[in-house]
Amino acid sequence: MITLPEPDRKAVVLVVDDELEILVALADLLEDTYDVLSASSGEQGLALLQQNPDVAVIISDQRMPHMTGDAFLARARMVSSAGAILLTGYADISAVEAALNQGKISFFAYKPWDDETLLSMVAQAAGRYELEKELACEQRLLRGLLDNLPFGLAFKDEKGRFIRLNQQMAAHFGRPAEACIGQKEETLIDAERLQSLKEAEAALASGARDQQVLRLTSPDGQARWHDLTRMKLGGAPDDAGQPRKDELADYSILIDRDVTDLLNLEQRLRQAQKMQAIGTLAGGVAHDFNNLLTAIMGSLELVMDLEPPKEPGVARLFHNAIEAARRGGALTQKLLDFSRPRHLSCQQVEVGQILRDLQSFMVRGQVPDDLQTALGANSEEAASRIGSVQFDIPDEALPPVWTDAVQLELAIFNLCINAQDAQPDGGTISVSVRKAARLLGRSTTAAAGGAWVVVQVMDRGVGMTEEMQARIFDPFFTTKDIGKGTGLGLSMIYGFINHCGGEVRVESVPGGGTSIELWLPAMATDVNAEDSSSSVVTPLPAQQERAATLPPVGDGRLILVVDDETGVRSVTSGFLRRAGYEVLEASSGAEALAMVEGRPEISLVVMDVMMPGMNGDEAARRIHVLRPDLRVLFVTGYTDLGLLPAGVTVLHKPYTRDALLGDVRAMLAA
Repeated sequence: MITLPEPDRKAVVLVVDDELEILVALADLLEDTYDVLSASSGEQGLALLQQNPDVAVIISDQRMPHMTGDAFLARARMVSSAGAILLTGYADISAVEAALNQGKISFFAYKPWDDETLLSMVAQAAGRYELEKELACEQRLLRGLLDNLPFGLAFKDEKGRFIRLNQQMAAHFGRPAEACIGQKEETLIDAERLQSLKEAEAALASGARDQQVLRLTSPDGQARWHDLTRMKLGGAPDDAGQPRKDELADYSILIDRDVTDLLNLEQRLRQAQKMQAIGTLAGGVAHDFNNLLTAIMGSLELVMDLEPPKEPGVARLFHNAIEAARRGGALTQKLLDFSRPRHLSCQQVEVGQILRDLQSFMVRGQVPDDLQTALGANSEEAASRIGSVQFDIPDEALPPVWTDAVQLELAIFNLCINAQDAQPDGGTISVSVRKAARLLGRSTTAAAGGAWVVVQVMDRGVGMTEEMQARIFDPFFTTKDIGKGTGLGLSMIYGFINHCGGEVRVESVPGGGTSIELWLPAMATDVNAEDSSSSVVTPLPAQQERAATLPPVGDGRLILVVDDETGVRSVTSGFLRRAGYEVLEASSGAEALAMVEGRPEISLVVMDVMMPGMNGDEAARRIHVLRPDLRVLFVTGYTDLGLLPAGVTVLHKPYTRDALLGDVRAMLAA
């Protein structure tokens, strides 16, 4: 067991003397600075050492019955590394000198001793003991680190001979580590690596750090990519900032990382990110622009209702502005169409088998066939990056889901990487799959009895605040350091899962870890690609086709309008008030819940889908718990409707007054 030094704790001193007066005198001298243990014989001293392994200094009399001080300290050295001080009279000086020459003691003092001199000896012996303990601790920690690194590490002396290296580095040379000690690198490598070594030595001679990424042939004949880094230890800089020469200045370090699978994986992930980055950005811009267009169009219509322009030229300008806003809506629709995933190869997929393949890949380095091109033929390095992953796959058969198998595998793998990054001190990542009967009130289309298949990736890492959770699916948002993440991974997973008719659920507590669940609708029977590509939401028919059957506008009922955008909320409320309805306004899902609970006369909720904190779907589900009979009209500026239940009424932004009132009348009449 490694015992770390405790700076605030007193060092322990063991005093051994057969005279009680000496023990009392030494205890009085030392007890203000040290914890003192006393023994009246060598045998008793050895027993105390067994019980107190943290003794830092031993002070022993030389002349004691049954066991002399030098003999006692020789036996004490077998069980303790404490510093030793002998107290002696002049008659015992030859035995003391012999013990000092043999390294059995650190100091000796004559009786009667000088207090200041003896205290100085004890302080030096205690300091040396603590230093040796720290050094032993560092040596064990470094040895453990060296032996367990996921890459090769070696140290060379000033003549280029290996003095330390781990088994991972020795494996690159195709021989045991012991056989490499004392050898020069050029005698262990082939011509392929020799040229790299010569170039590196030239860089090191000039004081530079050398790093090369090379495609090399391993001892088993496979071509692998290696990141080779070499550097000199160098001397610590002097006061002028210039390198200071010391005995280790010409020693060097060699690091050899096999990055083949890492490069293959990153290339695949970055390629997928490039394919969807522009589309994701376009969708986000179109969503925000639709909110602006809704406010612009609605405000123009309201102004024309409140005070119609009297001059034909002014009226024409109003109509031109409204028409321009409508053309803007058509443009954003094109952007939204572009943002949808179009490169998915959907089919019926057994999620349990997907996880078994990933488990084989991560645990045993066996890559599933369908990921060979994405991750490379040998993915041991890629799997080892993620650390410890525990899979929980039930033996019972799960219903199939309709999705892209490769994209699902990459999504789960990406979540595991994020989970690893969230655990900087290490930890276990849990991946599980289960069947769920329902998704918090949400139903599925073409599902096996409304069932869902849920894949969960969970860590016990740093967790996220509520503010972070509200933004994690935003394009380019990342909590990682600059250069560590693109901010596209989760938004891509979100878009992919929603395109398959599923949903992503996140639960996280700061300091308590994160759980991310991929909810995929289970399939009852085989379906073709055309059937599966349809939206999971079935909006009601166009308002123009059912206007004749609707009741008149303005029956005075109370409608709650929920939207985080002030301009959109004001326009929607203005349309409804002008039509004769009473209106309440809420800027968030939480505020809407409070109003529904306190105002039972609310007849309808008109709610935005995408809102921070609590989106429209979650707010509607909670409202349904309070008021099962209360209907919700969803408004959205984003056409990917995977967040919403099937069969709901959806009004797309930017909308006109007639479109809004048509849906409101239809829902109130239902």
